[in-house]
Amino acid sequence: MSSVGLLIILVMYLALLFFIAHWAEKKRNSKWTNNKYIYSLSLAVYCTAWTYYGSIGVAADSGLSYLSVYIGPIIIIPAWILILKKIIRISRVNKVSSIADFISLRYGNSRFLGAVVTIICLSGILPYIALQLKAISESFHLVTQTVSNKFIFDDSTTYVAIALALFSSYYGTRYVDASEKRRGIVTAVALESILKLVFFLMVGIYVTYFVFDGFEDIYQKASLLENFHKKNTIGGLPQAINWFFLCILSIFAIFLLPRQFHVSVIENNRENHINTAIWLFPLYLLLFNIFVYPIAWGGNVLFDGKSVNSDTYSLLIPQFFGNKVLTVLVFLGGFSAAISMIVVSSIGLSTMVSNNLIIPYGFLGQLQNENQDTINKKIVNTRKVGIFSLIIISYFIYRFFALDYNLFSIGLVAFVIIAQLAPAFFGALFWRRGSRLGAVWGIIVGFVLCLYTLLIPYAIGISSAQTTFISKGLFGLELLKPFQLFGLDYLNPVPHALYWSLLFNFITYVAVSVSFKGNYRERNYAEMFLDINKYITNHENAFVWKGTAYRTDIEKVLIRFLGEERTKRAMNIFNLKYNVDKNEELADARLIKFSENLLTGHIGTASAKILISSVVKEEKITLPEVLKILEESKENIIINKKLIETSNELQEISAKLQEANESLIRKDKQKDEFLDTVTHELRTPITAIRASSEILHDDDDIPDDLKKQFLQNIISESDRLNRLIDKILDLEKFETGKQKVNLSNNKIVETIEKSVEPLIQLINNKNISFYIEGSHVLEAYYDEDRIFQVMTNLLSNAIKFCPDSNGLITISVNDRIDHILVQVSDNGKGISKNDFENIFDKFYQSTNQNFKKPIGSGLGLAICKQIIEHHKGKIWASNNVTGGACLSFTLLKNKN
Repeated sequence: MSSVGLLIILVMYLALLFFIAHWAEKKRNSKWTNNKYIYSLSLAVYCTAWTYYGSIGVAADSGLSYLSVYIGPIIIIPAWILILKKIIRISRVNKVSSIADFISLRYGNSRFLGAVVTIICLSGILPYIALQLKAISESFHLVTQTVSNKFIFDDSTTYVAIALALFSSYYGTRYVDASEKRRGIVTAVALESILKLVFFLMVGIYVTYFVFDGFEDIYQKASLLENFHKKNTIGGLPQAINWFFLCILSIFAIFLLPRQFHVSVIENNRENHINTAIWLFPLYLLLFNIFVYPIAWGGNVLFDGKSVNSDTYSLLIPQFFGNKVLTVLVFLGGFSAAISMIVVSSIGLSTMVSNNLIIPYGFLGQLQNENQDTINKKIVNTRKVGIFSLIIISYFIYRFFALDYNLFSIGLVAFVIIAQLAPAFFGALFWRRGSRLGAVWGIIVGFVLCLYTLLIPYAIGISSAQTTFISKGLFGLELLKPFQLFGLDYLNPVPHALYWSLLFNFITYVAVSVSFKGNYRERNYAEMFLDINKYITNHENAFVWKGTAYRTDIEKVLIRFLGEERTKRAMNIFNLKYNVDKNEELADARLIKFSENLLTGHIGTASAKILISSVVKEEKITLPEVLKILEESKENIIINKKLIETSNELQEISAKLQEANESLIRKDKQKDEFLDTVTHELRTPITAIRASSEILHDDDDIPDDLKKQFLQNIISESDRLNRLIDKILDLEKFETGKQKVNLSNNKIVETIEKSVEPLIQLINNKNISFYIEGSHVLEAYYDEDRIFQVMTNLLSNAIKFCPDSNGLITISVNDRIDHILVQVSDNGKGISKNDFENIFDKFYQSTNQNFKKPIGSGLGLAICKQIIEHHKGKIWASNNVTGGACLSFTLLKNKN
């Protein structure tokens, strides 16, 4: 493919990234940009061009050793639930914006330690960025089949580097507060993670199933090659130890690489996103490595005896078979892998450089004399220039240094350098005695050992200088050979350098920390880091400080850097949080800590401490005083926690009491309404009985026929009164638990037929068609008298609401797995959906007096519900297909 054509594709691809980043920034709170999958996929920035190309090269040349770089993260990722969440909590409450801020904060806001960490990161990551540019350059010339030009402005990589520098500096510095989330960058990185995986899987499938006939075919053909079996075994104990150290190295990398710290900690919006990341990220790594081996050994088979770079097999194979489309797609995948690392790393490094080198060492004095707008512009411009410069510096490292090394070797060297932060970093999380001096000297000693055992030998190895340093050791001493230090000769260069550098680093860190106690601030932050879960809600309370500070002086500093509106808003939040009078003039330790946190995102932890210290008068505190204050703070936190818990319990109890009170009021009202209804129901037959009795008593001349009619009225109304009283008594017994049911096995259809007999005349009078559907042998476990009562009530209602002509009542009995279902359906007007529950309420009629009240007391269905529930069954209402009502209930099957 032509260079111009591929450059056009690259420009279009970069334009797409610009668009995605711009869209994501505008839609910051959209579910498409702020979700657990975007977060999890952004972690795949770990998979760089080294993964995309270098892993294949290592698998082709050395066999299985490439897996160690991915086994480490997969092993440690389950621990993220505890460790990473702890790191995120610490960073969030302290407004941490980089790993340098994180480490320097733990050791007392140490300016020098922050600078040391920044220099270590620059030493490791700038060559690593150069590695990505090298991968872009080599793959570009391979796809276009052109030769790399020594003249800078004829090299296409120059323009790619400039474009990336512009993109990163624009979208990576949109906020003065470096701890702000960069949704545009993160979303673009997540998209690139998807694309590079898809393109890599495409070439893997192509090589495995189109070029070859599956995994077995590749293995059989590759096994015939020289040294195949030797390369594809772990080997003996020495090789296993090498594997072990490489796994440890990758475990440290997943925490300590600036780009990983940035995406996993700084860009984390919600802690629960980690729950998705702990399975999605390992799955991503697994998918990425499925086809590394087939591509590597497929390339070895195809290009056996030819002088080609095994790192580029994923491009060479489709190109070899003339598949231009796949070749370009694979190139774009590698390009994505490279630029996502470059962008995120340059943003993280730029923040560290500005907050830990430029601002605290010389720039801070200038900022103190400027207004807010000028300060913000200077900080943002410093970071923009920083990002641009770092990428350009990396480009020159690529041009003049990295050309002679393969991708894998540069990546591992970067890992070893960054690993020097491990003792200080993990000590910050888990060891109270760790001190600033211990961290500083540990890192310096480890880095010097790393220089001696790895960096200097690698630099000498590519120079033309004649030296015996590697072969005979420093000053000709065999024990000082850089690759066999103190006689350790069975480790490869990278594990060897990692072992000695971390050993001396760790020993120095522990020894110095134990020998020289840190100041009170170091111990203060140690307690806050280790017990972050205790202090996370009110972490300012755990900050120890003594001295004299005035609120107005602190506010002036904040206004200069944050602006008047934001400062005022922040102070209001502080006052409400800690119930502080806004007119209080003296500032306490909480306000000091709160103010430092506000400034940290802008200028870093060390500079924030320096600024606040410049306007307050601090008194020295002894270590015993710190421990005493912290102990009191812990006790206060425990007491506050118990008070909060008690308060919450009281609120819950109060809410329940209020609810119970409302329920009682509601029930009392219902009771009154019910009594009104019952009184009305009782008064009607009593009035009729009294009227008939008075007529019989007062008039002796009543004809016999009329006298019999009055007497019959008295009898019928007495029966009605008796039934009503029985219902009220039944309901009261059921509700109070006094009513007993006599359970036995009965044939349900026979019980239904018995209940129909007394009502058959009413059914015939209304010309209602009546059907019973069900087997006569079906038995259920119930009190026959009570179910007779239920059926009578349900049938009476069905008869009552059937139309005057063409009425239809159907009773169906259905056998279910563990119960019998009985349904009584009619073809009346049906029941309103809103009343499906209400009709079983004994108060239903009394709360619906606006409607024409049907004949009856309104107690029948309430009694039915009580009876069925006493049988451990259920009763409910619905409408059938024809629109009429359907009342259903269940009974347990017969008990054997």
